[in-house]
Amino acid sequence: MALFSSAVAEERDLDAGGRSAGHAESGLSDRRHGGLRTIAGTSLVRADEYGEIFLQNVEQTGVGLAVMDPRMRIKETNSAFKDHSGCHARELRERAVSELLHPAVRQHVLRQFERLQQRRCNHFMERLPVLWSTQTEFAWDLTGMVVIGEVGDVKTFVLLVTPDRLDDEARVLISPKKLLKPIDARILEGVATGVTTVQLAANLYLSRQGIEYHVSNMLRKFKVSNRAALVSKAYSMGLFGVGSWPPRISPEYIKG
Repeated sequence: MALFSSAVAEERDLDAGGRSAGHAESGLSDRRHGGLRTIAGTSLVRADEYGEIFLQNVEQTGVGLAVMDPRMRIKETNSAFKDHSGCHARELRERAVSELLHPAVRQHVLRQFERLQQRRCNHFMERLPVLWSTQTEFAWDLTGMVVIGEVGDVKTFVLLVTPDRLDDEARVLISPKKLLKPIDARILEGVATGVTTVQLAANLYLSRQGIEYHVSNMLRKFKVSNRAALVSKAYSMGLFGVGSWPPRISPEYIKG
């Protein structure tokens, strides 16, 4: 992970350079970004050591790490990231990260990185019910960061991912198998939007009893007792695309 190590060291050097004059007078300990200085101002940790220290901590905790270029193409990964994404190293290098993301969260995650690209923030943190298209038995904690170069341009993006295994019931529902008939998907979208039974019946050319029949079937399928719980569980399973309104069921969950 030489690319990431050098980027971290560069960020630390740039930051330290901008603050050296003020801190030379104060002689106080400097703990920003983990940096420690003695009373004399001598750094306890060399700049080129920061990246390696960070990577060692990441490896020990099992967090997946990927370094991407400004085009969001993967340049380097650690072993945990390869395991999490279900891909071999040769399949990951130079691959656009968008190709790996689950359709339910793809646009949402890309929008977050777009905010980093535009310098509207320097990091983001998310918890998502699903992340990778090939790994659906986990929920994920996701952190994205941007590393800025000397001239203020985006040098690299850093992606950190941590899995959280779902319970057996959730794992069944979030499987990549197509779960819903097209009519059920449209009804579930309407329920999530707050459309009444009468309105749904008119929009879908069904009777009120027909709408209630389909809703009842979905309540049994998802093992919930009411419409609010049905919508909540559908969101938690990743059936709805994250960050979109009105809510839409991802095509991967709709039977042809």
